[in-house]
Amino acid sequence: MAMKIRLARGGTKKRPFYRIVAADSRMARDGRFIEKLGTYNPLLPKDSEDRVKMDIDRVKAWLAEGAQPTDRVSRMLEAAGVLEKKERNNPNKAKPGKKATERAEEKAEKAAAAAEAANAPAEEAPAEETAE
Repeated sequence: MAMKIRLARGGTKKRPFYRIVAADSRMARDGRFIEKLGTYNPLLPKDSEDRVKMDIDRVKAWLAEGAQPTDRVSRMLEAAGVLEKKERNNPNKAKPGKKATERAEEKAEKAAAAAEAANAPAEEAPAEETAE
C-alpha cells in the first residue's frame, strides 16, 4: 500500500482548513484516511503557533514505515526540523516577465545616458577653466 502524508481540505468555501493525515495514495483527497496527524490553518498569521500543529512522533513513525510526504507537508516538516531541507530548483520562477525586462532595460539606458551627461560637462568644465 502506497502511503502518503498529505493535506485533507475542510472548512467552508473561501475559508480553508486542512487536516494533516496519513492516507493511502489511491484514496480521494478528502476521503478515507488512516490517521490524523495534525492541522493546518492558512488563515492564521505565519508567526502564529496555531497555524501548523503536528504530532511529530506519529509523523516520524509514518515516515519510518515508508510514507511519502507531499511537497507542502514536506515543507512544513522541514520547518519543524523533522526532514532535511531539499534542494528545489525552478529557474523560470526567478526570471522577470516581458514588461519587467523592458522597464529594466529602459531604466538602464536612462541611467547610462544620465551618467554620460554628468561625466561630459564635468570633464569639459576644468578644460575651460584652464583656458582662461
